[in-house]
Amino acid sequence: MERNLKNVLVISFGFLLLFTAYGGLQSLQSSLHSEEGLGVASLSVLYAALILSSMFLPPILIKKLGCKWTIAGSMCCYIAFSLGNFYASWYTLIPTSVILGLGGAPLWSAKCTYLTIAGNSYAKKAGKNGKDIINQYFGVFFLIFQSSGIWGNLISSLVFSQASNKVEISEENLACCGAYDCMTDATNTTGSTEPSNSLVYTLLGIYTASGVLAVLLIVIFLDQIKSDQAETEKEKLETPSFWSTFLATFQHLKDKRQCLLIPLTMYSGFEQGFLSGDYTKTYVTCALGIHYVGYVMICFSAVNSLCSLLFGKISQFTGRKLLFALATVTNTACIIALLLWKPHPKQLAVFFIFPALWGLSDSIWQTQTNGLYSVLFEKHTEAAFANYRLWESCGFVIAFGYSTKLQVYIKLYILLSVLVLSMVTYGVVEYLEAKSSPGTPTATKKENVGPPTQETYM
Repeated sequence: MERNLKNVLVISFGFLLLFTAYGGLQSLQSSLHSEEGLGVASLSVLYAALILSSMFLPPILIKKLGCKWTIAGSMCCYIAFSLGNFYASWYTLIPTSVILGLGGAPLWSAKCTYLTIAGNSYAKKAGKNGKDIINQYFGVFFLIFQSSGIWGNLISSLVFSQASNKVEISEENLACCGAYDCMTDATNTTGSTEPSNSLVYTLLGIYTASGVLAVLLIVIFLDQIKSDQAETEKEKLETPSFWSTFLATFQHLKDKRQCLLIPLTMYSGFEQGFLSGDYTKTYVTCALGIHYVGYVMICFSAVNSLCSLLFGKISQFTGRKLLFALATVTNTACIIALLLWKPHPKQLAVFFIFPALWGLSDSIWQTQTNGLYSVLFEKHTEAAFANYRLWESCGFVIAFGYSTKLQVYIKLYILLSVLVLSMVTYGVVEYLEAKSSPGTPTATKKENVGPPTQETYM
């Protein structure tokens, strides 16, 4: 247990350092680079590249490099994005966004595969239920990982708070904030003037250093892990072709459970995209100023982090259905309230209530959906998690793609519609699982033989 837990912690803290930088930058893109929609355009391109990456890169890199070196190499792509922000333009942000997107799918697929193999390994040795151990590992991971938003956003807020050029927001400009925004540049600049270049460079320097530390942590302390299944595949096909790996991701769609989970997976991208791209810009920056974005997102990250651990632990007692229901009710209430609320600086507490409730819901979407994929597709984790990143990225691309084209209230209606569809299709998955294997784990029909992947450390 000690060795498995050590590796889980190394991955978790590596992601903490990496996403301290990326999470902070993503929250600021729509506000910091608002000219001609450069910020949200870079995010849309980023997730479009992530879709392309999800189609073929994860199986190739994981089988050729193993999970450890796939994680380390992919992290370097995130560092490139931080460097691109030093001189933000269409010629720097877009190419580095593509680089980050290409590294994103292998990074997350390798992480999910690593935790799944480690969880099944310990469960087999300890005679415990693999599903419960995997959920606990994901809970520990997301507890640490989601706290990256706290540190990344705290750094950005502390740095930007050093600016002395705060401006007072007029009632006329406040009228353009919220669900029925005016779709003008006023929403980009009402909160404060642009932070100075020195402050931006200071922030980016800190973020870049954090990414470099993440790579060093993984390279030095993480044990290599691989499975017998991966070794068998290497013997069968030493150098997998582009088309074979490309098709492997889509062949997994023959499983109707995967198809039914597409709306739920896409919703994860929609809801995260709305919070980081629209809520931060149209509600927070518009009514309070860019220096408040970090503080508001800290609230989201703190609640998300704590709830990730909580729900990862209690899921074995409550089951995932009850948790998904809680997330659905919470998100629905937030969407309706955001449609009705007109943001005003005098209502400061309200700006923090929404991200707190959003963090509670997102912690369930992340831990339980990851755990669901691990349990349902234990024999095909690489293809399954590639699909996870693929469809979640589709949600991000769509959300950021229409960010500058539609008013916020329309986006909220779209978000609510996707949520309803997600719960309907998820309910069908649960029905099919209960019907096919009542009272037994559904990942494999021969669970008593042992998991299909025996792992070794290098």
